[in-house]
Amino acid sequence: MTPAVTRIDFYVLEEPGTEPRRRLACRLAEKAFAQGHAVFLHAADEAEAAALDELLWTFRAGSFVPHARPGDPLAATVRVLIDAGAPPADMSDVLVNLHPDVPPFFSRFGRLAEIVTPDTRAAARARYRHYQQRGYPLHTHRLGR
Repeated sequence: MTPAVTRIDFYVLEEPGTEPRRRLACRLAEKAFAQGHAVFLHAADEAEAAALDELLWTFRAGSFVPHARPGDPLAATVRVLIDAGAPPADMSDVLVNLHPDVPPFFSRFGRLAEIVTPDTRAAARARYRHYQQRGYPLHTHRLGR
């Protein structure tokens, strides 16, 4: 049996800044979690991972997305994890990338979400070319128009 190829979705926002990217990451994690998927939020650094951890509790009234950071006792019991490093070896469902580089582990995931804002466009284009040159199916969603 041939392994599945990672589906890669680029979500393009018109609004610049880290806050819109983080909010969309939370919305994507919430949607995937509600559909029964396990989600890894790949942050650019530890400060962003901490900000995402906090934002997942508050980004939308009435939202509940149980999540943890690696090393947290709850990490083994939740389906949404946040970190700037690599995900656990057994996690391979949905990856939301907020890191400026191509995650070295992305190909083991069934889906990859890349979030693009005007201020991250150059790095996103480089990642797009990387995936395109390797033959991954790419989909672009323009949001906020």
